[in-house]
Amino acid sequence: CLATLIIMLVGDTYTLINYVSFINYLCYGVTIIGLIVLRWKKPKIFRPIKVNLLIPITYLAFWAFLLVFSLYSEPVVCGVGLIIILTGVPVFFLGVYWRNKPKCVNRLIESLTCWGQKLCFVVYPQCGSAEEE
Repeated sequence: CLATLIIMLVGDTYTLINYVSFINYLCYGVTIIGLIVLRWKKPKIFRPIKVNLLIPITYLAFWAFLLVFSLYSEPVVCGVGLIIILTGVPVFFLGVYWRNKPKCVNRLIESLTCWGQKLCFVVYPQCGSAEEE
C-alpha cells in the first residue's frame, strides 16, 4: 500500500494501472501453476470443482506469451511491478515467518489488524465467542 501511495503521489494513474496490470497477470499465472502442481502432487484431495487440465495448460501458454511480450515491450513497467511485489517480502518475514516476535511487535500487529478491520468494515469470526454460548 505504501508503494502504491508513493507512486500515486509521484506518477499518474495510467502508469499505476500499467504496474498493477502486470502484477495481476503475473499472480493469475502463478495461481494456475499452483493448481497444476496441486493436481500433480496431491491428486487425492477433495476438489469441489475439478477442471480438465487442458484448460489451465492452454491458459498458461497464452499467459506466458503475454508475459514475455509485456517484458519485451515495456521492461521498465514490468520491473517496477516486480519491485512493488517484492516490497511485500519484508512484510511477510516480519508478520508470518518470524515466529518468536517480542510482545511489543505482536501488540503492534494486532492493533494494525484491528484498525484495518475497522477501516474496511471487516470482522473475522472468532472461535468460542460469547454469542455462540
